[in-house]
Formats: sequence, C-alpha cells, structure tokens
Amino acid sequence: MSHVKAGGTSKNNHDSPGQRLGVKLFGGEKVKTGQVIVRQVGQTKRAGAGAFVSRNYTIHAAKDGVVKFSTRRVRLFSGKSVSRSEVSVV
Repeated sequence: MSHVKAGGTSKNNHDSPGQRLGVKLFGGEKVKTGQVIVRQVGQTKRAGAGAFVSRNYTIHAAKDGVVKFSTRRVRLFSGKSVSRSEVSVV
C-alpha cells in the first residue's frame, strides 16, 4: 500500500484581479455625454450638476463639458456633517 502522507492545506492561495477603480478623468479635462468620470465602491464622491451616479456608484457625465472637482458638506444618517468631493461637468 503505497500512499503519500497528508499535506497541509494552504489558506492564502486566492488571487483576484484588481477592479480598476478610481478617477478616470481629472479636473479640467474635456468629457462627452455618458463617459465615465469616477469608478468607486460606495459613494465616496458625489455627483453634482452635469453628472449622474449609476447603480454601481460610477459617476458619468450627463452632458458634454469640462470636469470640475469641488468639496461640499454632506449630512450623514447619524446627523454628522462631513466633507465629500463633488464631481460636476460645466
């Protein structure tokens, strides 16, 4: 009866590709309608005028123009006020 003794199991052998998240077009760059400006998980950046958020929180341009980043205060569910980046197309 030839056999191999039991080897240990490895726990750290999963590897998944990156999701390619982040800012795709920065402030001052030209953008066309429907183009992706920011890919994000959750709403870390908000959509302002001329931009809209899709189902997976990706921010797209709603019209042709130039990308503009600014900050604004947002009230959380707990009542706390925090600053968040706002992406708009002007």
